[in-house]
Amino acid sequence: MFILDANATDKLAHYLQKNKWLSHEDHIISCTKAGEGNMNYVLRITTNQGSFIIKQSRGYVEKYPQIKAPEKRVLTEAAFYTKINTLADLKTQMPDILGLDSENNILLLEDLGQAKDFNILYQANQTLTENNIDVLVQYLNLLHENFYKADPDNELANTEMRKLNYEHIFNYPFLEENGFDLDTIQDGLQTLALKYKKDTVLKQKIAQLGTHYMAKGPYLLHGDFYPASWLSTAQGIKIIDPEFCYYGLREFDLGVLIAHLYLSNQSQEIIHLAKTKYLNFNELDEGILNGFIGVEIMRRLIGLAQLPLQSDLKNKEKLLAFAYQLITT
Repeated sequence: MFILDANATDKLAHYLQKNKWLSHEDHIISCTKAGEGNMNYVLRITTNQGSFIIKQSRGYVEKYPQIKAPEKRVLTEAAFYTKINTLADLKTQMPDILGLDSENNILLLEDLGQAKDFNILYQANQTLTENNIDVLVQYLNLLHENFYKADPDNELANTEMRKLNYEHIFNYPFLEENGFDLDTIQDGLQTLALKYKKDTVLKQKIAQLGTHYMAKGPYLLHGDFYPASWLSTAQGIKIIDPEFCYYGLREFDLGVLIAHLYLSNQSQEIIHLAKTKYLNFNELDEGILNGFIGVEIMRRLIGLAQLPLQSDLKNKEKLLAFAYQLITT
C-alpha cells in the first residue's frame, strides 16, 4: 500500500505520475500540511503548474491514532462529491473531485487556496454575519431538499463511520470511567461533568437520540456540519469533509450547526436567523432537533473531541445546564 508522506516527495512524485495526476514535465515545488483536520492525512501539493489537495484515510483517526476508524472512509467522501456534482448550485459550494485511488484510499481534490476554517469563532468576540448564515443554511437547504429519498436504501449508508460517531457523541462522553481526565482540559471540568454522567434520565434520552441517529432517513446529510468543515476562501464560504455523510434525519445536520452557534457564543438573533432560513423548519421534530443540539453541546464540552474554546468553567457550566434542558424537556 502506498502511504502518503510529506517528507518523501520523490516517492510521492512517482506515485502521482504513475496515476497520471502529475505529468513528467511537472514537478513538486512544495508539499505542506493542509489545515488542522482530525480524521485524515491531508497535504497541499504545489507544482510548477498549479496546486491540489491530496488526502488519505487510514485505519485510525489521524489526530487520535489510538482510535480505530474505517480505512475506506475516503471512498464514501468521494461518492458524496460525485453525487452532489449533479446539482450545480451545490457543487459550487464544495471543492471539485480530481481523482480517486480506491486501492490506496487516496482522494485528490481542488485546492480552494489559502483558506481558513471557521474555528476562529470559538475565540472571544468572533461573530458570524447574516450573510454567513444565509450561505451555511442555504447549503443545507440545497442538500436536504434535492437529495431526498422517500424510501431510503443502502446508498451512502456509511454504517461503520456512523458507529464511530455514535460512540463519541452518544456514549463515550457519558461514561463515568472512560479514561479521559477532563481536568487536563480545564480544572474542575471532571467534577462538573460527573453529575451528568450519573444522570440516568439524561442517559436514557441520549440513548433514544442515538437510535434516531443510527436509523435510516430520507435526507442526504453532510454529517459533520460544524465550523471546521466551513472554509473562508477568496470565493466565499466553501464546505468540506463530508466523510460522515449518510441518509438520515435532517434534524441532525441543523442541530449540529445550531449547537456550534451556541458553543461559539453567537447572538440569539443569529441563532434565530439560522432557524428561519431553514426551509420547512416548522416540519421538523422539535424534540429530536433540540436533543441533537443539546447532545452536540455536551459531547464537545465533556467528550474527547474538544474544541479550541476560550471559555471559563462558569460559562461551560451554563452551557451544560442549557444542553441538559434541551435534551430532557
